[in-house]
Amino acid sequence: MPKLKKERKTREKKKATLIITEKPQAAAKIAAALSGATDEKVTDGNKVSYYEFDKNGKRFLVGCAVGHLFGIKQIATRGPFPNYEVEWRANYEGKGAEFTKKYFDVLKKLIKRADDIIVATDFDVEGEVIGWNIVRFIANKKDAKRMKFSSLTKEELEDSYKNLMPHLEWGSAFAGETRHYLDWFYGINLSRGLMKALSSTGKFRILSIGRVQGPALKIVYDREMEIKKFKPIPFWQIFLIVKDIHGTKVEVMYPKDIFNKSDLLKFKHLQGKKAIARTEIKDEKIAPPLPFDLTTLQTESYRLFKNTPTQTLQSAERLYLGGVISYPRTSSQEYPEAIGYKKILDRLKKYTTLVKYAVNKKPTQGKKKDPAHPAIYPTGEMGKISERDKKLYDLIVKRFISCFCESAIIESKKIIVEIDDLKFVKKGLQVKEKNWLAVYPHTTKEEKVPTIDGEVDISEIRIEEKLTQPPNRYSHASIIRALEKKNLGTKATRTSIVETLFSRGYVDGRSIEVTPLGIKIVETLTKYSPIILDEELTRDFEKELEEIQHSKKDCEKKEKKILERSKKDVNKIAGDITKHLSAIGKALADANEKVWEKEKEESTMTKCPVCSKGHLRIMYGKKFKRYFVSCDAYPKCKTTFSLPPNGMMKPARDKEGKQEVCVECGFPLVIRLKKGSRPWKFCFNPECVTRKNYEKEKKDGDKKEKVVKSGGKKKSKEQ
Repeated sequence: MPKLKKERKTREKKKATLIITEKPQAAAKIAAALSGATDEKVTDGNKVSYYEFDKNGKRFLVGCAVGHLFGIKQIATRGPFPNYEVEWRANYEGKGAEFTKKYFDVLKKLIKRADDIIVATDFDVEGEVIGWNIVRFIANKKDAKRMKFSSLTKEELEDSYKNLMPHLEWGSAFAGETRHYLDWFYGINLSRGLMKALSSTGKFRILSIGRVQGPALKIVYDREMEIKKFKPIPFWQIFLIVKDIHGTKVEVMYPKDIFNKSDLLKFKHLQGKKAIARTEIKDEKIAPPLPFDLTTLQTESYRLFKNTPTQTLQSAERLYLGGVISYPRTSSQEYPEAIGYKKILDRLKKYTTLVKYAVNKKPTQGKKKDPAHPAIYPTGEMGKISERDKKLYDLIVKRFISCFCESAIIESKKIIVEIDDLKFVKKGLQVKEKNWLAVYPHTTKEEKVPTIDGEVDISEIRIEEKLTQPPNRYSHASIIRALEKKNLGTKATRTSIVETLFSRGYVDGRSIEVTPLGIKIVETLTKYSPIILDEELTRDFEKELEEIQHSKKDCEKKEKKILERSKKDVNKIAGDITKHLSAIGKALADANEKVWEKEKEESTMTKCPVCSKGHLRIMYGKKFKRYFVSCDAYPKCKTTFSLPPNGMMKPARDKEGKQEVCVECGFPLVIRLKKGSRPWKFCFNPECVTRKNYEKEKKDGDKKEKVVKSGGKKKSKEQ
């Protein structure tokens, strides 16, 4: 037997400690930190990597999941409405997550070789559930040791291993599991109820509503109704231009808006009169900003770069996995001393000269706390940072440095002009000492104003008429902030909740506007089952989940109590839906008419080449779950064309919205949008000379579809 095979066989006989991570990048970081090497990578036969090394006479294995390997699934294919017969099942059994099986299988093999298991998933509620499920469902064990860390630096990972927690974090584990059950009980059951009502009219569309999604939609709806009902009211602002004996002119403003037009009379006689002016000057401090929690990071990223909360979170996740920032899903506004301020600032000197402004030994601190993780900070390690993530990294670095800076000193000036018991003012400021303002992007604007004291002439009166403005629509960032303020959802779920509102077509636009469908959903639910939209119900559950998370005992009992209560609530809602099924269905069908009309218009292409009467349209077949092209003159014309099986299909249009056609045959072109792939534009005419590329894509797609149906036993190149 070759030497290499003998070594491998010896290794496999030796019992090991298995460290389980949440993602492949985390596994690489932990293995490198604990082994002190970078060449311990082993690739399994199904192309999933794990790490294997010896340290202090002991064998270590580091394997990874890819997020959740298990999910809540209904036990029976069909069942009553509502249904609570659910269980945890491997995600690879369902469509769309087949790729997780290879990670499942590798962990299963590694667990057989291990006599000790350490969970090293993200230290939060979801991370705890991911680790617990692997321990109980793959390893068939009741508990495991736990690594706790907030960054993937070598120093912190080594410290985390040396100070292992003896058990899983049971409060977080049960809180996370309870949340998954609640989301299924509410989300799946109520969404099915809405679709059941809609299907009673003979129509179909994927609709969803949930425990947090409902109240979130109601918040945006309420703002939309405020805007629609808003009636502008005229008001006036009064300005005086005054001049002192030296000829210095300045415009001062009456500080109150005038809403009664007759009140303007008391100002009109002032022109040509004399008034007394004085200038108040004082130095003021502007305190440095607070450390970043996730919501503030998302808000600032939107303000400065117009990044959506989802884009910001994805970028922050990449930076965390690269080891250059700490864990981003945190609600803390504190930097504990344990993170090592001085070391981080010293490391950052190689990255930026702005560190010179960080003169304070201790940082600013906010009121918000998070027992699991500190506020977001740069680790000071110089890893690879892509161009798309560099802006966010720079912002996090500047925020961190600014928290150690002195307050900015500004000279604040206020000119006060008094006449006939009326006061007019003009404010200005100048920065005397920048301090943190030299580090972090801010909104402070300097405005110079002269110093005027003594008697002045009123040379001009200016009156501006304005109209009151409606409240602003929510932005992607401000709706996240509103959900946090109302304690709806969590720092980890709010972003996905908002994204769901967009994907379902309930809201639209950068300045978020409720669509006709979203309006009808809220109005229908308000009429027939308002509890779905009730903030208080959701907020109460959030409080109870927090109690479980911070509990040290009776977690399982508390979980059962919450779930039993939730079933009563869902039963009531389901009863309301069933009782008014026809009315709800009709309301939803009416709301969807405009949506269907728009979708029909967007999917319609050129005239049918066979009958010349109908138009070709991209359709979606529910039976085979794939797109195809059909003539809309069906059944008179039964012309159809197949399309590749994977991705979303849309007509290819130019910048002006005109249908693009194939230069070879004149058929309309279709564009395929597929996650992880570039958009692919092609001609679907089976007789076209461009068919070669099409056939290759179709073959790859069909091959992948067979792999899905076989449960992932065969692997295609695409996988």
